[in-house]
Amino acid sequence: MMLRSMLFVPADSQRKLQKSVDSKADALILDLEDSVAESRRPLARAMAAEQLAATRVGRTWKGFVRINPLSSAAALEDLAAVVVDGLDGIVLPKADGAADVLCLSHYLDVLEVRAGIAPQSIKLVVVATETAAGVLNLASYAAKPPRLVGITWGAEDLAAALGSISNREEGGELSHAYLMARSGALMASAAAEVQAIDTLYGDFRDAAGLERDCRNSRRRGFLGRIAIHPDQVETINRCYSPSPEDVAFARRIVAAFSEAHGTGVVGIDGKMYDRPHLVQAMKTLAQAGVSSGNQGL
Repeated sequence: MMLRSMLFVPADSQRKLQKSVDSKADALILDLEDSVAESRRPLARAMAAEQLAATRVGRTWKGFVRINPLSSAAALEDLAAVVVDGLDGIVLPKADGAADVLCLSHYLDVLEVRAGIAPQSIKLVVVATETAAGVLNLASYAAKPPRLVGITWGAEDLAAALGSISNREEGGELSHAYLMARSGALMASAAAEVQAIDTLYGDFRDAAGLERDCRNSRRRGFLGRIAIHPDQVETINRCYSPSPEDVAFARRIVAAFSEAHGTGVVGIDGKMYDRPHLVQAMKTLAQAGVSSGNQGL
């Protein structure tokens, strides 16, 4: 499940739900948390379940729902309503560590049986840095909790938890605590062997800024990003997809190692490449949907 772009859609907005049906995002996140007033949550749950069921055949995107935090009573009400045929995944906010993911997985074990859904078919993406405990427990994801396919991070809720006036320095750069959270989410994703998904880019009108930030993000190791506006999806998909040049060079690296018959280092255009470069090349081909098995390895 490759998730380059995950677009948030308020689950209580019929207009936005309808508009999102033809989205080019890899996943839609029907939101029951921050974008929905508490008084409208029952309506939003019903609308989310109806949307997932109605679109389950023929849609091009994965259907996720962001529930409320497990620490709230609303979380179980959310799950009871939206675990239906057509739900592909849950986004868990404000997690305090892998134990929360494991707990949620147990809930889903039961709800899948009730809904007649294949066991373990509903996957999980966790927002892992919205609480101080979550940041301190990032190493817990190395245990590889079940269902987990992605880890993302967030700075806004963490700022509230820390009592920060802002999550940025006077010059605009992220403050150290949030840089640590971002880097920790990358490390946790690698340890758990799941996709690292970058946080949102807040100014949806700044297309150039989004592109620049996405390219920097991809260089760091993130493979996808949260979107808060439909206009961001095309840029995100493009920036997190290997370019034709990336794919061509990855093919050359894989082919060179294949022809070298087990050597640890190969030379291409006067430069030396070792086994970590081969691993990265194979990841690039997998991300592009190209099998490296055709290269004789």
